[in-house]
Amino acid sequence: MQTRTLGCTGLQLPILSFGASSLGQEFRRVTLDDALQSVRVALDCGLNFIDTSPFYGRGMSEVLLGIALRGVSRDSYKLCTKLGRYDLQHFDFSAKRVAESVDVSLHRLGTDHLDIILCHDIEFVEMQQIVDETIPALRKIQQSGKVRFVGFSGYPQKIFKFICDQTAVDCVLSYNQYTLQNTRFADETIPYLKAKGIGVMNAGPFSARLLTNAPLPAWLKEAEPVKAAARKAAALCAGKGVDIAKLALQFSLANPDIATTIAGSANPDNIRNWAKWAAEPIDQSLLAEVLAIFKPVKNLGHLEGLAKNN
Repeated sequence: MQTRTLGCTGLQLPILSFGASSLGQEFRRVTLDDALQSVRVALDCGLNFIDTSPFYGRGMSEVLLGIALRGVSRDSYKLCTKLGRYDLQHFDFSAKRVAESVDVSLHRLGTDHLDIILCHDIEFVEMQQIVDETIPALRKIQQSGKVRFVGFSGYPQKIFKFICDQTAVDCVLSYNQYTLQNTRFADETIPYLKAKGIGVMNAGPFSARLLTNAPLPAWLKEAEPVKAAARKAAALCAGKGVDIAKLALQFSLANPDIATTIAGSANPDNIRNWAKWAAEPIDQSLLAEVLAIFKPVKNLGHLEGLAKNN
């Protein structure tokens, strides 16, 4: 698996990383065997950076991931989890909860340190608290050695400049905004982050199944014209014997300014396919046709969190 450097951290991350949200049954019910095997297959395939959160499965993802990693050498993988979001409407970015959350995550994951800790979905709260209280609390924990690098994640592009104009972070994670349909992360934000030396991570190359042949989740917020374009693009790819998910993944991985793209599944076969696709060249002709289909709905997204944070 090809690697890239994450900003100024010195971390070498695989261009394709494993997202453990599916271990928390965020998309469907999963068996214990599939959950554990998916982690092992990811590591075997070179996806040795793993991203999770206490929000995924309300703790289930971290617990199962910790079990799956028992007996695996800690220096053979890198680990990222998050804090601040614990349920659909439960957010707590206070300094007290920061310290508690890190310790709980370390216990669940069975490790003495996290490579990266991210403030999760900060667009749902008054973001000044992240600057004034949450990041400073994390910097204290960083000094203790429990976490190596500190950052935040979210969907609206506005959040990145709001935080990074006021305080220093090591890395950030954007999701669903560098895809075949939506490249706002690269268009609006990545040049700014690069200039500051901030590590750039991307998640959701399939845009919550929009860019796959799988059934769309009921909570997907994209507008119907976007969904219609995705169905048309998927049909075009299928007519040429290609899974649109392959093109979607390869497109996200191809951007050299993105250190890693995180994709999640509790299906080991999916992970094997992704690793294989990551090593294959992208079909430029098919890509051009698909991007033409998405052109009328390019960069159309949705509101997430507080309206003023979008």
